Amino acid sequence: MSAARRESWRSCRPPEETGNRNIKIAGRLDAWTERDGTGVAFDSSTGFVLPNGAMRSPDASWFKRERLVNLTAEQKQRFLPLCPDFVIELRSPSDPLATVEAKMREYVENGARLGWLIDPEERKVHVYKPGEAGEILSNPGELSGDPVLPGFVLELKPIWEPGF
Repeated sequence: MSAARRESWRSCRPPEETGNRNIKIAGRLDAWTERDGTGVAFDSSTGFVLPNGAMRSPDASWFKRERLVNLTAEQKQRFLPLCPDFVIELRSPSDPLATVEAKMREYVENGARLGWLIDPEERKVHVYKPGEAGEILSNPGELSGDPVLPGFVLELKPIWEPGF
């Protein structure tokens, strides 16, 4: 790989800390989902077509299981034609805050019941719920998914301090 191509590749990908944070978030959501049994979790490789037609791939998401049972086998092989009940977006250093905030509002406007925009650089979490003004938490130690995800708690120390 040429030096120019290597530099181009580096500039378009998120920092390694973001990837490490993403795997921790998705892994913790998946572990809770397995224990809880009422829903299905997805990572950032899953795409959704929202009711407004937008195509989105949040960093982590979750659905109540009964919302997925009527999907056809073909629909399950493509971008799912639904908005998740719960979404997490992790802001990377290259993401303009206004852009990610607009995506979070779009999720809620299209049916998400809870959304977390986690900003590790600022150590803030923007919480989105239908019918409510967004709430900003400064340096929280944990987040609770109640009542949408009963019993799901995301510890934030590993997100604030990736550890490598």
